[in-house]
Amino acid sequence: MKGKVSNVVKKQEILFMHDIHSHIDSFKTIVNKEEVSAGGFARIKTLINEKKKKNPNALVIDGGDFSMGTLMQTAFVKECLELRMLGDLECDVTTIGNHEFDYGSKGLSEALNTAIKSGDNLPKLVLGNIDWKGMTKRGLTIGQQLLKNAFEKYGLKDYITVNKGDIKIVIFGLFGKHAYRCSNACELKFRDSLKAARDIVDKIKAKENPDMIICLSHSGTFDNLKMSEDENLAKNIPEIDIIVSAHTHTTLTKPICYGDTYIVSCGCYGINFGNISMEQKENGRWKINEYELIPITEEIKENDIIKSKIKAVYDHIDQEYLLHFGYRRNQVLAKNRVNFSTVNDLLFSNDDQNLGNLLSDAFRYAVEKCDKNDTNPVDIVVVPAGCVRDTFSKGYITVENVFNSYSLGMGYDKKPVFPLASSYLTGKELKLIMEIDASATNMGEVARLYTAGLKYTYNVNKLLLNRVTQFHIMKKDGKLEPLEDKKLYRVVADLGTARMLKGIREMSFGLINLKPKDNFGRAIKDLESAIIYNNDKELKAWVAIAMYIQSFPDTDGDGIADIPYEYSVADGRRSICESRPFREILLRYFYKPKRNLG
Repeated sequence: MKGKVSNVVKKQEILFMHDIHSHIDSFKTIVNKEEVSAGGFARIKTLINEKKKKNPNALVIDGGDFSMGTLMQTAFVKECLELRMLGDLECDVTTIGNHEFDYGSKGLSEALNTAIKSGDNLPKLVLGNIDWKGMTKRGLTIGQQLLKNAFEKYGLKDYITVNKGDIKIVIFGLFGKHAYRCSNACELKFRDSLKAARDIVDKIKAKENPDMIICLSHSGTFDNLKMSEDENLAKNIPEIDIIVSAHTHTTLTKPICYGDTYIVSCGCYGINFGNISMEQKENGRWKINEYELIPITEEIKENDIIKSKIKAVYDHIDQEYLLHFGYRRNQVLAKNRVNFSTVNDLLFSNDDQNLGNLLSDAFRYAVEKCDKNDTNPVDIVVVPAGCVRDTFSKGYITVENVFNSYSLGMGYDKKPVFPLASSYLTGKELKLIMEIDASATNMGEVARLYTAGLKYTYNVNKLLLNRVTQFHIMKKDGKLEPLEDKKLYRVVADLGTARMLKGIREMSFGLINLKPKDNFGRAIKDLESAIIYNNDKELKAWVAIAMYIQSFPDTDGDGIADIPYEYSVADGRRSICESRPFREILLRYFYKPKRNLG
């Protein structure tokens, strides 16, 4: 039975965030087509202090992916500032997102141990669908055992109980299917989130007699309801009162409501902070009286204590990471007067985007400049939208800005961020990559591709894997050449993308097989051999971008490179056609799949 109902109306305030991605400090970005200084824990701390002063029983929760996305992540293992500062924000509970696994099992386990050893106040950790039973039966790997030990030491639970005044709140965590597919470095196995949620909620109701049940779900919502895991969760487990929906970086200006279950999301990077005021109804369930996403802007005063902690870590990052590559955090690399696409433009627009073009051009430039082992020109560069983490606003572009734009992964050198890798594919294989891009473009936005060296057109209304209507190699001077099926072409991507391309055969159940090769056409067994080096160091993706924008001419004579105006508009590398072929119209008319939300 739900919590006991009395004549006194119970009220609860909930403050929430998710997908912070190491955006501990404020940063310049573009929000609603305006350049702003957004986010930052020093500002969020001020806001929470104000809320707590009015209501000491306000609950503060986080939906995971608190790490990986800015220079702060380079100190994740040795400092784990992200988790420790969630404690500084008086965050009661958080969960683990897919990007917490980016540095592998060893990296995450060491980060958790670092946080514990700090002695700082830390948020509780919940995650309820790790399949420890199945993994133990098969025999735990070294990495799985490391994580099991670290989780046990930290005190990770399926769910925890938090008492706020006379209100008993039970909070549990879930790790979604899409999040798992996005986590190549995760060694853990997970139970089906719906089945696990059913078991957990039944256990909560039998043992805890809660007033409120909250799920921190690192699963997300999608426009495609079949993929919208948290909507399926709300429909299938109606006893949940609030689902904090993370992972997809969704900004819900109004909650999604299924019966008495609310789904809430406030976006990513701490740009907004969620605030919910709830009131218990006569039947014991809750209704939202007020729901607000508070923009974290420069009008909010920064907390001095948090600010000083951030500065100390920046000094550490300059010495321990950036100087290894010959850079400093605040070093100005170029000046920008161009309106660049936003990350959302890359994710959700079908056509060409100037930000994608700049990044792919940067990779080609840097590889050709650095690679001493292969002097062949780069034919193709592939940049997935999901790897791009931020855009460039107008004004000075610093090393920190560049790092934040492409910050995912870890190299074989055990230093943060993927290096670039080079291999060869046939023209036929490249056509398959373009077909995958064209076919998956509205189903999995993170995989949408931006390229240098290719020009192609596709029709979104044709059948899957039959959508590309024109293929051409585009030379640096703009000249077009036909793509030859049997010819080998040199392809560059970051290491994570290269792994993804190599693993397409498994992901497509053997239907699509891409085999990265060396320049002699021999299959590459280990992608470590494909990594590009800048002298004796891995050529990190962010370093390649820094090198490229530094190479631009200084057009106004101030000693700083200027982003060329040619990047003001995209140059049509990928374009779409939306005509409906008659055959497809007939097929779509006679074949109408049933909607399945279960």
